[in-house]
Amino acid sequence: MKSLDNKIKLLVCFMALINMSCNQVKEKSNENSMVQNTDLVDFVNPLMGTNSDYSLSNGNTYPVIATPWAMNFWTPMTSKMGDGWTYKYDSNKIRGIKQTHQPSPWINDYAAFSLMAVTGDLKFQEDERESWFSHKAEIVKPYHYSVYLADYDVTAEVVPTERASQFKFTFPKSENSYILLDAFFKGSMVKIIPEERKIIGYCRNNSGGVPDNFHNYFVAEFDKDFEITDTWTDGWKLMENSTSSEGDHVGAIIGFKTKKGEVVHVKVASSFISPEQAVLNLNREIGIDTFEQTKEKAKQAWEKELNRIQIEDDNIDHIRTFYSCLYRVLLFPRKFYEFDKNNEVVHYSPYNGKVLPGYMFTDNGFWDTFRAVYPFFNMMYPDLNSHIMEGLANAYKESGWLPEWASPGHRDCMIGSNSAPIIVDAFLKGNVKEKDVNVLFEAILKNATVEARRPVKSVGREGLNYYNTLGYVPYNVGINENVARTLEYAYADFTIAEMAEKLGKTEIADKYFKQSMNYKNVFDSSTNLMRGKNEDGSFQTPFNPLKWGDAFTEGNSLHYTWSVFQDVQGLIDLMGGKKQFASKLDEVFEMPPTFDDSYYGQTIHEIREMQVVNMGNYAHGNQPIQHMIYLYDYAGEPYKAQEKIREVLTKLYAATPDGYCGDEDNGQTSAWYVFSALGFYPVTPGVNQYVIGSPLFKQATLHLENGKTFEIKASNNSKDNFYIESASLNGKPYSNSFLRYEAIQNGGTLEFQMGNVPNKNWASAPEDAPYSLSNFK
Repeated sequence: MKSLDNKIKLLVCFMALINMSCNQVKEKSNENSMVQNTDLVDFVNPLMGTNSDYSLSNGNTYPVIATPWAMNFWTPMTSKMGDGWTYKYDSNKIRGIKQTHQPSPWINDYAAFSLMAVTGDLKFQEDERESWFSHKAEIVKPYHYSVYLADYDVTAEVVPTERASQFKFTFPKSENSYILLDAFFKGSMVKIIPEERKIIGYCRNNSGGVPDNFHNYFVAEFDKDFEITDTWTDGWKLMENSTSSEGDHVGAIIGFKTKKGEVVHVKVASSFISPEQAVLNLNREIGIDTFEQTKEKAKQAWEKELNRIQIEDDNIDHIRTFYSCLYRVLLFPRKFYEFDKNNEVVHYSPYNGKVLPGYMFTDNGFWDTFRAVYPFFNMMYPDLNSHIMEGLANAYKESGWLPEWASPGHRDCMIGSNSAPIIVDAFLKGNVKEKDVNVLFEAILKNATVEARRPVKSVGREGLNYYNTLGYVPYNVGINENVARTLEYAYADFTIAEMAEKLGKTEIADKYFKQSMNYKNVFDSSTNLMRGKNEDGSFQTPFNPLKWGDAFTEGNSLHYTWSVFQDVQGLIDLMGGKKQFASKLDEVFEMPPTFDDSYYGQTIHEIREMQVVNMGNYAHGNQPIQHMIYLYDYAGEPYKAQEKIREVLTKLYAATPDGYCGDEDNGQTSAWYVFSALGFYPVTPGVNQYVIGSPLFKQATLHLENGKTFEIKASNNSKDNFYIESASLNGKPYSNSFLRYEAIQNGGTLEFQMGNVPNKNWASAPEDAPYSLSNFK
């Protein structure tokens, strides 16, 4: 009997195992079916990164309701007017849905106004009108936002176009229902036109970087007659039965009776050019379209772009994260141009205040986005990038300088001369129109030769005369972040030399190739680190490599030492060889997350974000170090890069409100994820190579603008199988730790065999390493 019982138990266990296996297969089949049957845009979570505040950034994002690269975004406001953290995930009250152009909470907003619905007693002041809401009764898609305003029993919705939008307010039965248009502070005007069911006006709020005649002209058309028309003026003073108001901060109120479930639609558009252009934008982009038609068009605009990269995998969470990151990459820079009555491209210049022909883009910090966002555009969106380059040429012609941080005009933020790598990378990849080449080359040369009369310190090169005389920006001459500036100028010089060489300007090329070696001037061989150097040639003392700021920008020496994008082999040689170089990389990850914040007098959020993720002194939440992991490839140890890249992809990113490990920054931190999940990364913009890491997905297909496709396959890829055992390109064995731009653009297949044990021989030979200037000059 005992033996029979055991046999029965074994049979039951065996059947259970079969059942479990079948269920797992069924679940995986269902997951794959879900991927195939779901619109890609519905994998996007616009709330990714919104659970942030001043002291700790999990993205510092807000939910952007817009079409790709749109002139106008829309977002719900949980914070007061003027607060850069406009939407905080942990908040529970909403004050309105606003048109926004904010690229970052640190840069803040401009040209913002909002709409809000209330019922019952009239509440129009922002602290009084706010309504309780719940994420449980909130729909957040890139193409559609809906929220239940619990205090008023109203559902408010918005769907976008590039320069317009449609609102849909579903009211309860009420004798007193209102829609408020808040035109915000720093100068505004509203005019209610009851016979046309219309509100027109302008707002002038900004955070800098605008000419004196800056206006955002808006028009709002309703589909219901107005029974009440009020406005308010400065100091929240209500002006009953008024149809116009102008001042520092004004707004409009329209009211009516509503039945239960009654829907009121509002079509809204704006223009930086004129009130007439705002109406033209409204008629052209919405016209007679219904709310649902506008919603569907916006959805399809996203589907078109997201489908350029198709992922095949059975991990739905990773797919959600990928498309949520891709969505962020496709938001900035903003289209700051419009189409006139003849359908010609025109723009209001945020530099000289004139309306001029041609493209203009804005809301971008090149210190962040030169690293991966613009290389992504060159790979996937060359036509768009050629328009962006035309916009940069126009910015130079209109202001005399290239922007480095534009929002909408020149802003004094960050350092470097990173317009050069952006322009040169586009030029070398054929994405600059011939008419713009000479203008842009003149512009990047001006950055490198003229220091006087710059509009703000971040434009051109602060400390340029020292740099051009000594070969570095000194530590002790009152110019902060001097080592970071030296390193970034040297890299920019490399890209200038590349463009000059391609243009046949040999003398200029030779000069700037030589200057690109200036990184060596701030390398301290006694510590194998970059270090501040005084004007007399002595190194700064005392020196603490853990000290953030001071000689560096939002980082320390351990972070900035690796900013030699153009000549990693040269840096390897300075450190005494590949073994010492790799050991120094290891040290950053293996040491505790200790830091010195004395320069700031407080622990800034970038430091805290490094400290809490348990990756030593690796600070992925800020841009200077984001390429660092890939440098193992240059040292012949790509397997270490594979380990750490997979860890960052799966540990530091998720499609959740706390899904980033620091500021998202105009798509850059997202672009790192997008590239790295595909399996490679552009360490050196201006060079035709991507450095190989560890692909996250089983297969990715890139649908290129030239009509060709490039596939990345990773056989046996899994949570544990993140090492590359071998690779092939178009069926032939491939041993380089880099992939050429041309290989992608020509179409084909890159296939990796993945495993759970490192192949220390793959791509480890000197000839397998990516480009370094020292190997060619």
